[in-house]
Amino acid sequence: MPYITFPTTLVLQAIADGTRYGFDIADRTGLQTGTVYPALRRLDDLGFVRSTWESEKIARREQRPARRYYEITKAGTDALDVAMKRFENLGRLTPGPRHA
Repeated sequence: MPYITFPTTLVLQAIADGTRYGFDIADRTGLQTGTVYPALRRLDDLGFVRSTWESEKIARREQRPARRYYEITKAGTDALDVAMKRFENLGRLTPGPRHA
């Protein structure tokens, strides 16, 4: 199983929770789009997400560019489970003594 970083795990978690396109994923995770979009490409290349473009007709009607929507795959769910286990203790870390 390929190693995915903490920011990429956040992106994958957002997709698993139903957040479907780049700007919403950035808002949901608090990550910059310069982090989110490369992570989405890696996840797509790994087969952890699949993406589809919305209809140009819908985008035109809403007067915006077409959105690329993402959904998690079975392989992505498995990778997310592994990553979540790896990072589960992150929130439990307590600050240690600071060294000067």
